[in-house]
Amino acid sequence: MQKDSLDEFELQVGHSAPAWSATAYQKGKEFRTVSSADYAGKWVVLFFYPRNFTFVCPTELKAFAASCEEFREVNAQLVAVSTDSEWSHKAWFEKDMPDVQYPVLADTTHEIAWNYNVLVEKTGEALRGTFIIDPEGVLRYSVVSDLNVGRSVDETLRVLRALQTGGLCPANWKQGEATLQPGAVEQSQPEKEPAFNVKPTF
Repeated sequence: MQKDSLDEFELQVGHSAPAWSATAYQKGKEFRTVSSADYAGKWVVLFFYPRNFTFVCPTELKAFAASCEEFREVNAQLVAVSTDSEWSHKAWFEKDMPDVQYPVLADTTHEIAWNYNVLVEKTGEALRGTFIIDPEGVLRYSVVSDLNVGRSVDETLRVLRALQTGGLCPANWKQGEATLQPGAVEQSQPEKEPAFNVKPTF
């Protein structure tokens, strides 16, 4: 695949997330087209996994399923994606993961994985990409990891909750903890310039 322009496929936190639409498998429902527009006004956790019928992937899919209610409580929709077909999803999930109830997209054209810059073109599979999109469709969080390493669902939920505070969350912030108050810092250290005004020395 070739990008027609940098702007068209630019993926950057703080910018609009690429729209997506694909056939989805979801337990108890017929195959249907699911799109990003279906979740307007909601937070979306869009996460890619490499392949069905593998080893690390089911541990992640089950972990997200176990925390599904916690995501639902904070107005967030889980959506999984792989480049397998909807029929492959149905066969695998019905047999091995009946507890997974969120939609799983069949990105058979590879377009979604390509737009989110997680496609391994040589094998046609996706890297483990996790993306949090806010209710306005803005990408707020993006993490991509190696195929062999499963992600932390607890960390994804922590970051989602932190983003929803709208405040400044320090390292290792957890739900219920206070956010930082930049005004107080600025008053106590008025002579210090913001870090983004400092000229790099490298």
